[in-house]
Amino acid sequence: MNLRFAKMHGLGNDFMVIDLVTQNLEIEPETVRRWSNRRTGIGFDQLLTLECPTEPDADFWFRIYNADGSGAEQCGNGARCIAHFVRRENLSPKTELELQTESGRIHTVLVDQGVRVDMGIPSTHPDDVPFAAEQDRLSHVVEVEGEVEGNVKGEVETYEITPVSMGNPHGVLFVESAGTADVAAAGSALTGHRRFPQGANIGFCEVVDRGFVRLRVYERGVGETPACGTGACAAVVAGRLKGKLDESVKVSLPGGKVRIAWKGPGAPVRMTGPAELVYEGHVEF
Repeated sequence: MNLRFAKMHGLGNDFMVIDLVTQNLEIEPETVRRWSNRRTGIGFDQLLTLECPTEPDADFWFRIYNADGSGAEQCGNGARCIAHFVRRENLSPKTELELQTESGRIHTVLVDQGVRVDMGIPSTHPDDVPFAAEQDRLSHVVEVEGEVEGNVKGEVETYEITPVSMGNPHGVLFVESAGTADVAAAGSALTGHRRFPQGANIGFCEVVDRGFVRLRVYERGVGETPACGTGACAAVVAGRLKGKLDESVKVSLPGGKVRIAWKGPGAPVRMTGPAELVYEGHVEF
């Protein structure tokens, strides 16, 4: 089979995007792992597929697969790329799309600055993340014993984490400097921590002022990526609930900047940022 695809990125968070509206393919984890390899495959953080919707008032079904072949419920940078892809491929004349995902609906709008995505209403309730909480509170102390690089056996490292669900699980840590945070070691230890039964994306957030933060994210099933859209949303939600941030915040990630707006509990999070095509290609399958 000769399969058409597009390589795209949102702030360096890169994707293989496949149109399964006009093409047919059964996605297998091993295929995703093979294609995601940056030496012998196409190379990407996530594989995105666009499919026919199952609900009459939705435009498309949007699915996400991590580089390790596991499924993901939500992806903000990917949603922006999907909206751009739909327009480029003339799959819909609409500038606004209603997308089905594993975690519910999201709404995209093409704007001058790129794509605005309504990421839905966040939750910090432990059951929604999910997170194994000892108490129903905003932030929790998580202990890691002998798992972080450099720790001796039996040594315990503690982290204060704010669990947030953006349709997918996140843990947000506020740090003095995102640039010097030990993202690789701490992120690796925390992403699969027993208190996150489904794993989590771990964000290391530095608050510069009430309207600007720096963020690095260790993504579940991927590792550290140049950008994470849902991670940016989760960081702003956690910062707002802690009284650190205003309603509109610019988030600087290693790959670039996005604008996140959130009015507060009960309101949806809105993210605006770019989406770019890298190249189009075919793969024999």
